[in-house]
Amino acid sequence: MLIGQDITIVGAGIGGLAAAIALARRGANVRVLERANALQEVGAGIQISPNGMAVLVALGVDFGLIPRSVIGKKVSLLDGRTGRLALSLDLNAIKTPHPWLFAHRADLLDCLTAAARDAGVVIETGVPVAAVDLVDGGVDLEFWDNTNLTTRVVIGADGVHSVARQAVDRVSKPRFTGQVAWRALVPGDGTAAPEARVYMGSGRHLVTYPLRGGHLTNIVAVQERQAWTEDGWHHQDDPNNLRHAFKDFGPEVRDLLDQVDETHLWGLFRHAVAPNWHKGPVTLVGDAVHPTLPFMAQGACMALEDAWALAASMSLHNTPEMAFAAYQASRRARCVKIVAAANTNARAYHFGNVLRPLAHTAMRMSQAIAPNAPLRRLAWLYEYDVTRAMG
Repeated sequence: MLIGQDITIVGAGIGGLAAAIALARRGANVRVLERANALQEVGAGIQISPNGMAVLVALGVDFGLIPRSVIGKKVSLLDGRTGRLALSLDLNAIKTPHPWLFAHRADLLDCLTAAARDAGVVIETGVPVAAVDLVDGGVDLEFWDNTNLTTRVVIGADGVHSVARQAVDRVSKPRFTGQVAWRALVPGDGTAAPEARVYMGSGRHLVTYPLRGGHLTNIVAVQERQAWTEDGWHHQDDPNNLRHAFKDFGPEVRDLLDQVDETHLWGLFRHAVAPNWHKGPVTLVGDAVHPTLPFMAQGACMALEDAWALAASMSLHNTPEMAFAAYQASRRARCVKIVAAANTNARAYHFGNVLRPLAHTAMRMSQAIAPNAPLRRLAWLYEYDVTRAMG
């Protein structure tokens, strides 16, 4: 089906670019429309677990990305106040040939953009799509300057506030979780251990890991509070608010936060996974169809898996409708399970002052009995390889 097929992708994020590469290499003519005026360095760190790396390896993007990143070796859970270790997970225990990567989002997008252009994908920036409508013979894209484009097939990869999703299904109202998150980057000296550290406290936790060979440190901090904060991670905040929220954490955390000179804050919202991922010649990938909380570090990985699964399905079926139905059937149950796991995972980090010592003692005892048992329980997630499952 894909040889010579014209496909338009809305959104040049991780899912959109990965889908563009996979489709173009199977013979499709792919155009990507991005609302931003330029593909520039934005965002901060992301973790790419082995299930996501399987797609990057299949796309050949790993060769350019790994030298610019850090291969993670360990995840350590620590008491935020004392710094005492509660649990240590050896990422090498995951039974997969693919690494766990700590990467800068901009570096990943740069590698995906280069691979897409090498595959013949046309990427147009400064093209904000205002509406997606089904019409006879295809899909009508309406732009903010009141111009239109009619195309045969559209893939919505335009994120949590997806315009394309409105053409597919009614968007459910998200629910505020009572949690907000900050993100920040601070300089590193290149000597940081290749590990993610999770500092846990009452009603909050903070995650750090190195980027770009350890010359940057990524910070994500989460706090429970009732004050509502807008969805989306582009909202700047005063770094002093972040420092105040974690003022009783240990000196390692406080010293790191003292270096923060710019931070962004966003509210964490639960979004239902869409019941319908496609309608006619329109389908969705990534956050456009299954936004997730950050507590399993799977947002980018799910988008990568979607991209590969969609291209594989479109190569096997004669019509977009058949291909999109097969794509949803292959993906929805897994994504529902991942989103549900992320919804519950933060609770383990936020025990109060009474329960926290008991919980951490239980973690240490469980590790002594069964090292890396938490990773083994998540083998269904991390050891899955969509490129093998779907070809």
